[in-house]
Amino acid sequence: MLDTSSSLRSQQHPLIRALADTIDSVWQEQLDLSPYHLPEDLGYIEGRLEGDKLTIENRCYQTATLRKLHLELAKVGNNLDILHCVMFPRPEYDLPIFGCDLVGGRGQISAAIADLSPVTPEGNLPAAYYQALSQLPELNFSQPRDLPDWGTIFSEFCLFIRPETSQEEDQFLGRVREFLHLHCQQAQQAETVSSRQKNLNLAGQQNYCRQQQKNDKTRRVLEKAFGAEWANRYMNTVLFDFPASPN
Repeated sequence: MLDTSSSLRSQQHPLIRALADTIDSVWQEQLDLSPYHLPEDLGYIEGRLEGDKLTIENRCYQTATLRKLHLELAKVGNNLDILHCVMFPRPEYDLPIFGCDLVGGRGQISAAIADLSPVTPEGNLPAAYYQALSQLPELNFSQPRDLPDWGTIFSEFCLFIRPETSQEEDQFLGRVREFLHLHCQQAQQAETVSSRQKNLNLAGQQNYCRQQQKNDKTRRVLEKAFGAEWANRYMNTVLFDFPASPN
């Protein structure tokens, strides 16, 4: 049974609370989870950012086919609420990377992104994913957002918006739930791949992490609160770590 209690979650934007609850429930219903151990000092973190209290809570798991399932919640005073989630597959399985982020503050979500990101050199999703995602009904949002320059890692199904209404928030939440159900189902059914494909998958994960680490906004916040050395360790150990290449 997942421990879904979180005093931080109860203080955050309703969409962040709803998405965190959705992630927890889908993981619990569809996956056989075991703990993934982070360094002791990086599970729960408190600091100060420009006079406001900064709190970060991390929860991590693993499964037979998924190397790391990471859910991070963060809050900076009353100005910033963050949810970050990534599901890294084990390279032995031909699976994309699920990721989603919510950023908001003062009652408004400014950025909501979710994707199943391919790790192949060609940037193609596995056929089962492509077929399922192609059949989902198109969603129309009033404020779609442009991907950052480093966002070449995302798929054509990536959803990146600023939700304007509660209806748009519900639509985003529903689409993320569909992504999660599909991904967990495929992860449960995945079979091991050849050594060559494993190495390609590994290279794809490494590229994904390197591109994500170019997110200057995340790095600047961490550096302001904890310093450059700590921020670099957190980015490489908690947020976007990857297994080493085989010898």
